[in-house]
Amino acid sequence: MKAYVFPGQGAQYPGMGKDLYEQSPIARQMFENANSILGFNITEIMFNGTEEELKQTKVTQPAIFLHSVILATIMGDNFKPDMVAGHSLGEFSALVAAQAMSFEDGLRLVSARAMAMQKACDKEPSTMAAILGIDDKIVEEVCASIQEIVVPANYNSPGQLVISGSIAGIDKAIEELQKRGAKRAIKLVVGGAFHSPLMEPARIELAQAIEKTNIVEPICPIYQNVTAMPETNPEKIKQNLIAQLTAPVKWTQTIQQMIHDGATSFTEVGPGQVLQGLIKKIDRNAVIEAVPV
Repeated sequence: MKAYVFPGQGAQYPGMGKDLYEQSPIARQMFENANSILGFNITEIMFNGTEEELKQTKVTQPAIFLHSVILATIMGDNFKPDMVAGHSLGEFSALVAAQAMSFEDGLRLVSARAMAMQKACDKEPSTMAAILGIDDKIVEEVCASIQEIVVPANYNSPGQLVISGSIAGIDKAIEELQKRGAKRAIKLVVGGAFHSPLMEPARIELAQAIEKTNIVEPICPIYQNVTAMPETNPEKIKQNLIAQLTAPVKWTQTIQQMIHDGATSFTEVGPGQVLQGLIKKIDRNAVIEAVPV
């Protein structure tokens, strides 16, 4: 069974998507359509902008979504998923690629998500940190023992868990986890505490947009971040999408479940190869396939 996975924030790079634009008339039309939907020239920033310009949340999230969905679209008959999943933002790309919602609706939601998250970040200074080389359960214990807000946010692979919370909470957690034997604890250069309770204002704002969006049954199950389980019911997909902003991304558990359910190969659709590396860490025997374009 073929599994297709879609990357999240952090996969962006200057010049992304330019090759797709130049090689495919379908891609060109979708990029132009995106410029008018977003109300600014995102293609100019993607193709010619600096790394700094691409790092703005309002640009990063739509840019990665566009690259991923356009790539899946121009794959045509080569895109035949038996199951899909997306890492955080990538869940929106996966839903559009699996025909659960339209490209236009997906782009509007991703743009609304980016704006809502940026507002939540501006409201309260917060951050994230990658914790490496220590058991997930110890990270969970340490986070639970701290008075400030700090929670597990991304279960990326065994021994690689990202935590999220207030600056004081993250500092205390790093200090304690280093004492408990973490090999590395690195603060990330991010705008805020994604997938934590500090994203509650964004969750409330985005919930209204998601509720109004037409989501139908996808062509194959989508394994969602919140549960790490396959889903095809449109109402449950919506509920999980809303919960995703304040809940952890269960990526390790998602890949393990997909393999358990019969995934024989994984293809990463979008910029970069971050997810390929994580999948290999989750299961060294996993078969990674290149995008056949």
